[in-house]
Amino acid sequence: MLPDTIKSQIRTIYKEIANAMPQFRSRREQNYMVAEISKTLAGEYDKDRRIIVVEAGTGIGKSLSYILGTIPLALASKKKVCIATATVALQEQLLHKDLPFFLQQSGVDFKFGLVKGRQRYVCLAKLEAMIGNQDSSQMAMWQTKPDQSQINELQKLHQDFHQKRWNGEIDTLQHPIPDFLWQQICCDKHSCHRQVSAHHNCPFHKAREDVDTWDVLIANHSLLFADLELGGGVILPDPEDMFYVIDEAHHLPIVARDFSSAQATLRGACDWLEKASKTCSKLQNQLKTNNIIAPVQAMLDHTTDLTNLLTQVAHYCDTQPQLFANPESRLRFEHGQLPQALLIQAENLATASGAAVKQFNKVVSVLSEAIKDGEVPKHQSEGLLSETGFILQRLDNLHKLWKMMAKEDSKKGAPMARWAELITGKQQDYLFCSSPIEVGFMLESMLWQKAAGVVLCSATLRALNNFNHFAHQVGLGINDGTRFLALLSPFDYENNATLFIPQMVTEPTDDNYTAEIAEHIVALVDGEMATLVLFASYWQMEKVVDLVEGKIAKDQLFVQGEIPRQQILEKHKQRCDDGLPSIIFGTGSFSEGLDLPGDYLTNLIITKLPFAVPTSPVEQAHAEYVKVKGGNPFLQLTIPDASRKLVQSCGRLLRKEQDYGRVTILDRRLVTKRYGKSLIDALPPFRRVIE
Repeated sequence: MLPDTIKSQIRTIYKEIANAMPQFRSRREQNYMVAEISKTLAGEYDKDRRIIVVEAGTGIGKSLSYILGTIPLALASKKKVCIATATVALQEQLLHKDLPFFLQQSGVDFKFGLVKGRQRYVCLAKLEAMIGNQDSSQMAMWQTKPDQSQINELQKLHQDFHQKRWNGEIDTLQHPIPDFLWQQICCDKHSCHRQVSAHHNCPFHKAREDVDTWDVLIANHSLLFADLELGGGVILPDPEDMFYVIDEAHHLPIVARDFSSAQATLRGACDWLEKASKTCSKLQNQLKTNNIIAPVQAMLDHTTDLTNLLTQVAHYCDTQPQLFANPESRLRFEHGQLPQALLIQAENLATASGAAVKQFNKVVSVLSEAIKDGEVPKHQSEGLLSETGFILQRLDNLHKLWKMMAKEDSKKGAPMARWAELITGKQQDYLFCSSPIEVGFMLESMLWQKAAGVVLCSATLRALNNFNHFAHQVGLGINDGTRFLALLSPFDYENNATLFIPQMVTEPTDDNYTAEIAEHIVALVDGEMATLVLFASYWQMEKVVDLVEGKIAKDQLFVQGEIPRQQILEKHKQRCDDGLPSIIFGTGSFSEGLDLPGDYLTNLIITKLPFAVPTSPVEQAHAEYVKVKGGNPFLQLTIPDASRKLVQSCGRLLRKEQDYGRVTILDRRLVTKRYGKSLIDALPPFRRVIE
């Protein structure tokens, strides 16, 4: 039960916040959300299943609701709160605006901060090894031979850090560096050794010193999964001692799936295994202890075995080029089943890579002892630890992939998606990949069963007006004790906005559709001051850009991809402020997280229903699995997904209570197809004009 003292405290804080915020309006939906969150987490509905899923429409104020519903109860229960979000923008808002404001107004004393993963920080030992002398140690760290400009770039980072112009975080870099370069110098768990002198200065560990003292931790979804995969309580506090708030929860299924996938090349792996062998031989020569001889010799045997096995798989692919003779140069294994010849190789690789990981850990252990005993000079130890950590990281990944490739799928659940892609370049290679199709079972064991309580929320979680699709995706049951709450936006949709579906000659499947939507767009932007046009693909957007040339003035059209997103928004707002018409053309990424309130957007045009074509191997495998189970992938996967995305796209128009405008959808399938009515009915209750 929720104690009366907490209820009273929450009411008092809410009043204080209301008094401190100009033009604050008390909302029934917000009060209800706060109450339901705190009751659920207190175990008032179900002591064993303290999970609530909340769809909170725009304007309710969900951030304040979950902050108020969790923090007072957590502090009283001696629990911590972890708020996990999908976007940096929301993390920044919580860190710099929402939580400081709540701390100031609530009278509650708590500490909070932003937790970032290791890979957001530079590893000084790696950085120093990569900018050292052009010796074999340095070359082993580089995946490809570096050019001087890359070394200069890293030398500048090193200098900036030691002169305190940079704190070692990727997010505070003044000038971004290429991803492939950052991946080679960022922290990872394998290279992190306390014996390294750079450890005392380590940006990652300095950032973590305060985490244990925080009551509220802000994280992203990826960091949350990194902790859960380690069993929980490694990066973040123990799940049993924490209330999780998973904001922007509609991203959760995809993030969980991507995080659980693995991939590795064949010949590329052989190349770095050769470097690993050289590193082992070098260790045997440099370390005085005899303890290194046996593990190094065993490791050399393992790298030879692995190289032979990977070469055999590459030969299998080379001799059957017809398997990759398709536009994607991809071989997807139907129903996740590998041919018998490949399955045997995968099992052998899973066993061999697992043995190599264990053996290399022994090598690293001997190295660590030697460093601890002062047998290795300081200038050598840092490079060796970074080098071995780098190899261990890759061995771990190789083992994860082949274990997933070889694993027998459970008859109760969906099979793994497994595929290989042909890579052409300096040498022909193959990228093997594996990914789970459904992640609900994993979330159940990793999070739902362990956490003290969980709040999942977003402005768009339902599809076709119910939670069934989302619940299935994340492994929750409608009747398993989980609470589901849909709170409608307080906005006056009927009086403030119109949904317009114009008469059209063609539908998206027609060859003339693109030309017709171009004509409609020209007519629909005429006389309008602030327009956003959302396209289903870059290809169609670029075609329409060509077709409207000369009909829409160049200076008022901003196209995604031509200049950075932030610049588009700044230029658009400037034109609106100057009383000049402005039009943005964007694709799916502009349908989420884009905030153009008031006169910055009054005319929203959606060119096509957001049906995802199952082009990725995981989506294809999922559709295949649904068919095997006797289902219809279009009705069970595509339609619910399109419904949620369409609601999200329409949500760009009204961002504040006084906003107004028109949403036009140029897809007559909403009227002509049987599923159209359910898609329209799931949209906010706009005034409708359907020609």
